[in-house]
Parts: sequence; C-alpha cells; structure tokens
Amino acid sequence: MSAAHDREWAGRRVLVTGHTGFKGSWLSLWLHALGAEVTGYALPAPTEPSLFETARIADVIHHVEGDVRDLASLRAAVEQARPDVIFHLAAQPLVRLSYDEPVETYATNVMGTVHLLEAARQVPGVRAIVCVTSDKCYENREWVWPYRESDPMGGHDPYSSSKGCAEIVTAAYRSSYFRESGPALASVRAGNVIGGGDWAADRLVPDLVRAFEAGAAPLIRSPDAVRPWQHVLEALGGYLMIAERLLAGERSFADAWNFGPADEDARPVSWIVERMRAAWGGGAGEALPDTGPKPHEAGLLRLDCSKARAALGWRPALTLDEALRWIVAWHKAVGLGENAREVTLGQIADYVAA
Repeated sequence: MSAAHDREWAGRRVLVTGHTGFKGSWLSLWLHALGAEVTGYALPAPTEPSLFETARIADVIHHVEGDVRDLASLRAAVEQARPDVIFHLAAQPLVRLSYDEPVETYATNVMGTVHLLEAARQVPGVRAIVCVTSDKCYENREWVWPYRESDPMGGHDPYSSSKGCAEIVTAAYRSSYFRESGPALASVRAGNVIGGGDWAADRLVPDLVRAFEAGAAPLIRSPDAVRPWQHVLEALGGYLMIAERLLAGERSFADAWNFGPADEDARPVSWIVERMRAAWGGGAGEALPDTGPKPHEAGLLRLDCSKARAALGWRPALTLDEALRWIVAWHKAVGLGENAREVTLGQIADYVAA
C-alpha cells in the first residue's frame, strides 16, 4: 500500500470474522502488514493444511476461537476487541457442501450475519462494517449480461440463496439502524477468488494443485462453466478501499459493491485447467471428466464492476494468466520449504507495487 494507506491503517483496531479461512488469512496478514491491530474470530481452520496454520497467522494477530452462530460469544469478542472496523468473512463457503448441510449453511451465512450486525449494533464504537457475501447472491438467469448491484437477489442452491439472504439482512440493518448514525455498513460481492494457500475441497484451483503435486490427473466437473476468476488480493484490495471510505465518514459508500475481473477474464473451467497445467510444468497430468453426481451449479456468471471503477477508481491489477502464475509460484515455493508467511507477504508487496 502507499504511505497514505499505511497511515490509514497503522494502529487501527480491526476485527476479522472468518480469519482462519483462505480469504480471511490473506486479509489478516495484509492488515497486519499495514500496521493494524487485528483480532480474528472464527472456528478452527477449515482445512488441513491451511494458510492460517502454515503461515502461523495466530502469531501476529489476536486469535479468538468462536462460532458466529453463538451471539453471546460473538458479542463478547466484539466488546473485547473494540474494533473501529469489522470485516465479516465468516461463512460456509462451498456450493456442493451446502446441498449436504443446508441447515448449517443457512445458520452460518444468514443468522451469522444477523448476529454480527446485532453485536455491532449493541457495542458502541464500531465505525464501519464490510460484510462479504458472494457473486452468487444474484438471481442467476444464465444470460450473457453481467450482474449489477441493483439486480435482484436469488440463488438456486442453499449456498447461493443464503448469500442472497445475507445481502437482504445487511440492507435491512443498514436502512433500519445504520442509515444516519452508528456503523457505516457496506456489502461486497466478489467473483471466484483464487490464490496460494487455498486447500478447500470442491474448488477448481485447489483440486488442480493437489492433483499436480501428487502427479495425478485432476477430475473436472463442468469444463464449460464460466466464472469471474480473480486473485484474492484483487477482491481484498477493494474491501480495504471501501473500509477506508467508510472510516473517513463517507456514508454514501455504505452500499453494495461488486469486485470482479476484467470481462476477458471471465473464463471457462477448461481454460483455467490448461493454463494451470502450462504454468505448473512437469508432473501436471491431463484432466479427466468427473463422472460422479453433479448437483446444479451455475453455468454462466459475470459481474458488472463499473460502479467500483467509477466511484473508487478500483480496477484489477493482475491478468488471470498472472494470477495463475502467482498461485503456482506460491505453492512451489512453500513446497520447497520456504516460509509461507514470507511468501504470502511477498506477494502482497508485489501486488501493491503492481
């Protein structure tokens, strides 16, 4: 970040829910690098391995283990952290798992958001909240036009609809409690974020990395499905920009925001597979079709990010090809024994420079 960004965040008290997850780990390290006093509230890391454990993030932030479904525990964490700003990332983030665990998905993604906003309403001093939902919150009509922030919420599967519900909850709290006073509240909707240190199940890039590291052929479910892929730092950079505007008292930014890639980087799964194989080099097996059961997933999804470009000056710094090369570089470096935290911080510094 620039010196101005460093001054904005130095000594700032920040609460990150879901800090043990992939995105939360990257965000926590970035905020720590900016000089913020970071408290994280989350369940244990959801995967083994995880970026949270591999990069030893608990060593540089205040780590609180807790569940957003527990309002009393969450409120106590907010009271203790006394945050200036909250980034709410805690979620059940997987479409396919939501089919198997719909109750947990709704309890975490919908009531977890209610609990976070209620805790922030009851604890004085919170100035800004950034609620992270998903590009899948929209009523997806499988058409070629990208979705704008004003388009209807929806969702075919439990995960997607839970994120649409979280957006509706956020809008209701903003209009009911936070319109004129209290925390300035924004929601952010990012595309399919990818990056080093993601070991989640049923995600394309982690599945490819696992297969390439094992010298196995990756199994691909939906080669023609198009998604708005982007490096995790692109989305997080947008979240930080929104938070800065909210902290500066610019309540007009307390709204919904899309952060997605350039139009040409909304690519089919098959394109990602081939580019990842080329970037990985030796040992990357050719993909095979996954013939297992396939619950419904969206086939085409694009985001219109003209609002963020016009109002924030935000735009992607990396092409999708560059993002894939960064992921390969991250995993190869860590696989060779380099310090995961230093590799991650190095990519953050490189992104800021870009």
